[in-house]
Parts: sequence; C-alpha cells; structure tokens
Amino acid sequence: MRERRLGLAVWVKNLKAAKNLRRFGNIHYISRRLHYVSMYVPADDLDDIIKRLERLDFVTRVERSHRHEIPKEFKNSKPDKAKEYDYKMEEVNVKGIVPVPSEQKEIIEAK
Repeated sequence: MRERRLGLAVWVKNLKAAKNLRRFGNIHYISRRLHYVSMYVPADDLDDIIKRLERLDFVTRVERSHRHEIPKEFKNSKPDKAKEYDYKMEEVNVKGIVPVPSEQKEIIEAK
C-alpha cells in the first residue's frame, strides 16, 4: 500500500540550500524566481517535519497544501451540450457511419 503524502510549500532565502530539503521528503518543484520549494512529505510526520523546517535558517515560511481538502467529485454538474454533440460525432466517425441529413434521405427513398 502507498504511503499517504501531503504537499508543502517551503519559502527559502537561498536556492542552493534548498537542496538540503531532500532529506525531509520528495522535492517536486523548485521555483527560482519566487524562491519556494514544492515538496511532498509523509502525512504521519507532517507536524514534526514542519517544526523542523521552520527552525532552519534558510527557510522563511512553510505552508501546507490544501489540495487534499478539495472535493474531486462534483455533484449536480450539467453536461455541456456542445461536448455531447462532439462525442456523438466522434462515435459516428469511429464506426465509419456517415450521418445522412433527413432531406437527403427523402431524395434517396424517392429514387
């Protein structure tokens, strides 16, 4: 079973020192312009790791990610009519059936 991980945003003063954060978890992204590190840490040790990170002299701020709190399934969402039409057209094209407009059907039946 996978270990549950949570995201952290760690704001740093020095990017060279940011490499030292590897021992606390997995570094996902380092922003050179905004001087922050996006990383994942084990959920069991989250509070302990945050306290240890805040004590480091090159760390200015530590923020938790709230992504796990956002619902991933949306209720009462109405499907888009244009997308439904596109899906139907793709299905028709995949099957190789060419839709015939009703006006042409009448012409074909009359012959």
